[in-house]
Formats: sequence, structure tokens, C-alpha cells
Amino acid sequence: MRRRVSTLIAVCLLATLGFAKDKKKNTLPADVLRARTVAVIIDPNAGFTVDDPQANRVAQRDVETALLNWGRYNPILQTNDADLIVVVRKGNGRMVNDTIHDPQQNNRPGSVIPADDGASISGQHGTQQNRPYPGVAPQMEIGQSEDSFVVYEGGGERPLDRAPVWRYITKDGLRTPAVPAVDAFRKAVADAEKAAAKTP
Repeated sequence: MRRRVSTLIAVCLLATLGFAKDKKKNTLPADVLRARTVAVIIDPNAGFTVDDPQANRVAQRDVETALLNWGRYNPILQTNDADLIVVVRKGNGRMVNDTIHDPQQNNRPGSVIPADDGASISGQHGTQQNRPYPGVAPQMEIGQSEDSFVVYEGGGERPLDRAPVWRYITKDGLRTPAVPAVDAFRKAVADAEKAAAKTP
């Protein structure tokens, strides 16, 4: 049993390191440059930890705010209407975590609210509490230990089943107030626009 767990952890570590190498890859399809709307969601496979139950929600809100401040894409709440879908997941430096699955983590009725320093997204918080639901038991999550920001093209059936068009996985990639992942994505978009302008 210990050998299986060790092998599984080693495979996850190698997969994570492989993804980390991809963060510098910035070849973006033309649809990303034409996109106008973006939905930011929490990784559907992510649970919440007891020591920081709001980490993913805070990261989601911070990414939405950074995208609004950038001004290129208009954040919306519904993934089925979005040109792009950004999936975020806050890491905590550990490869193995005890978490609790939150089946309602991406159900957020709300609205986008302009503000003097950019804008923010307001959601209803009354029914969305990070606490165990009846019949939901803690689970062991084995996987990436770093923050992730993964971009998918929206539209069609099950867009998250397709390959992502861009990803940024690194320690503190979703750290506020800078949100380095959004800054890196902005640079990737700018580089793709320059490359497209050079193409006849």
C-alpha cells in the first residue's frame, strides 16, 4: 500500500512539474484574441480545506477583479455564455490535502459592479457556506501544490473536457493584489497580438 501511495505521489509530482514548464508557453489561438467575455470558475475537482476554506473563492474574486481592471475581457458569471473560461485553484504548498468537496462552489448568482478603482463582481453569499453537506465526507486530494490559472475556449458542449489554450501554474500565481497569473496572461495575449500583426 505504501508503495502505491509513493508511486502515485511521484506521478502527480512529475505531472505538476510538466505543467509548470508549460506556463511560459504563450502561443494563443486567434479565438482568444477575438474573445470579449470570460467566466472565472473554481476548479470543479477542488475541495476546500479546513485551515483555509475560502482560499479558492478569494482567488476567484481576485482574478475577476484583476481581469476587470485590465479591461480587455468582460467577466460574466455564466460559463455557457463566455468566450473564455478561466479555471482557478489555490495551492497551499502541500501535495496531499484533506479536503471537503463543495458541490455548490460555482453556483453564484450575482452581478458585475463598476467601482472607482476598477470593478468587482458581487455574488449572493447567503446560501453558499463552506461547510460539509449532508452525506459529504472529507476526501484526500493528491495533486498540485501550486496556484493554477487555466484558460479554456468557451462554447459548445463540455468546454472543460477540451485541451486548455493556456495555463499558468506556479507558487503564489494567484497572490493578491498583483495576481501574477493575470499579468502573465496579459503578456501572452500581447505577444500573440504582435505575432498576429506580423503575419501577412
